[in-house]
Amino acid sequence: MQNDIQRQILGAMLLVLRPIARVLLKAGIGYREFAEISKTAFVDVAGKDYGLRGRPTNISRVAVMTGLTRKEVRRIRDKMDAGDAIGLTKLAPMSQVMHRWFTEDEYTSENGVPRILDFDNSSPSFAGLVKKFGGDIPPGAMRTELKRMGVVEELESGQLKAASRTVVGLEDHEKLVRGLAHVLYPASLALDHNLSVHGSDDLPWVHVSAFSHAVNNSDVRRIRRVCSDKATGFAESVDDFLAAYETLHEMGDSEGQPRAVGVGVFYFEDESPESQVFD
Repeated sequence: MQNDIQRQILGAMLLVLRPIARVLLKAGIGYREFAEISKTAFVDVAGKDYGLRGRPTNISRVAVMTGLTRKEVRRIRDKMDAGDAIGLTKLAPMSQVMHRWFTEDEYTSENGVPRILDFDNSSPSFAGLVKKFGGDIPPGAMRTELKRMGVVEELESGQLKAASRTVVGLEDHEKLVRGLAHVLYPASLALDHNLSVHGSDDLPWVHVSAFSHAVNNSDVRRIRRVCSDKATGFAESVDDFLAAYETLHEMGDSEGQPRAVGVGVFYFEDESPESQVFD
């Protein structure tokens, strides 16, 4: 049974996950892939951070901490040991359908090109492809999503043409990767660090934000521009400082193992009706 503190934390996490779910869906990444990578993160952290006498946490304790079965923990550990931490055990339905469309003899021509398929009432058909390899997803819903992702084209005849083997709906996926790696990741590191420094000699890291929930709609564009200019100027000044440090202290002269350090500056607008954190 969840206590009040856990409910508050999970409520905040739900708030964080909504925009993440939004961008993942744009990239064609669904719950199955997200759940798999989440399991991997929990097993990895539980195994490395909670061992006794310098040894990794054993499988049974990891299972207790994470709520996963020992069989699942062992599977994920084996996958990480093999260097395949982000590999999936099974393709998501959209990816499975497109993979089969490009590889199954029934759905490809003699030279290996995916056939143009009628939606239904023929053999082979798109509906038949989905029923075979798309799980319990209705063919109409699969067609709608694959068209939205830009991997399937509907011709004037109503037939369907495979346009891409890879289900990725973002033209600039690198922007998403940079945002996750260079913004969310360091922000999460700072949060974790600051929750661990109580009673220790270490100091908390700067992890602050400034906001107002009383901005007139007519002023938002101007405030956005001013905040962007100020944030960019601050980030550039820090970048100059770090560049000067690198010049003074070449990597070969550093003491011990070098580490990455940095400062993030965040500007945001919150219009989602489900979020009341700034009220």
